Amino acid sequence: MKNIIKDFAKQFAFEPTIENKDKLTAHEKFVVVGMGGSHLAADLVQTWDPETDIVIHRSYGLPQRKDTELKSRLMILSSYSGNTEEVLDAYDEAGKRGYDRAVISIGGKLLERAKEDGVPYVEMPDTGIQPRLALGFSFKGLLKLMGRDDAVQEIGGLADTLKPDEYEAEGKKLADMLRDHVPVIYASETNGPIAYNWKIKLNETGKIPAFYNVLPELNHNEMNGFDVQETTKKLSENVYFIFLKDESDDPRIVKRMEILEKLYRDRGLPVRVIELTGSVFHKLFFSLVIADWTAYYTAENYGLEAEQVPMVEEFKRLIA
Repeated sequence: MKNIIKDFAKQFAFEPTIENKDKLTAHEKFVVVGMGGSHLAADLVQTWDPETDIVIHRSYGLPQRKDTELKSRLMILSSYSGNTEEVLDAYDEAGKRGYDRAVISIGGKLLERAKEDGVPYVEMPDTGIQPRLALGFSFKGLLKLMGRDDAVQEIGGLADTLKPDEYEAEGKKLADMLRDHVPVIYASETNGPIAYNWKIKLNETGKIPAFYNVLPELNHNEMNGFDVQETTKKLSENVYFIFLKDESDDPRIVKRMEILEKLYRDRGLPVRVIELTGSVFHKLFFSLVIADWTAYYTAENYGLEAEQVPMVEEFKRLIA
């Protein structure tokens, strides 16, 4: 696991190729169907370019929208393993309805069907890692299917400029601070997908409860649950807040975050602020490298194995 994190930047050297490219019709609107780590790249696309018209579907079937509206979109079926039943179901449903489809996977039944049906696909390298750890591969593959070759080339630069080793100490320190606490990650609405990725990594790698929310919405509800009183202080005494602060956010959001930090600290609640800096791509992925290190050392602190997800595998066996 440690080496996987250290080698993460190498994923951006991946050059995705679209097979059956002649069947791929250009679209400006998209539906991405994926579960778990297989939709995280689509979440991040929304942070990178909020104007991209992309619907993320995380269930069986397809989004409940009018047929005419769905026909205007490219259905991108994303399953890292290629065997995710919800994604396979969506693939079949989109085929029955005659929608344009594309696939991204390392193999499995999904890739087999794409090959049999002549559906455009990007095959990611099968390096044996978990989907949440393959964001470089999946992000570039998704951009390629969306026709964003400019971004594919730009993000490739992270293979040389992103240095995961540089963030290991910070992640370890944060993991030590989180010991015996439940992390709650806050970000702006724009950076909400980054906060969500943090949560997922702490859940799956760290094997601990973790939650997230976004500003300004949480200022209208959630924060009031942490207005510590004598009769309720036990409910929040084990919570630790991580604020992902981005100076490029709306100044009003930045102000809200600073005021909220003060309010929480005044109530004895621990807060750690992480500054999101650099280009959009660097901001996305250096933060997630810190999250990876934090989650890895969190698992180590509790004597747990970081990479595998035994409860997920147990659940899959029970529903098979």
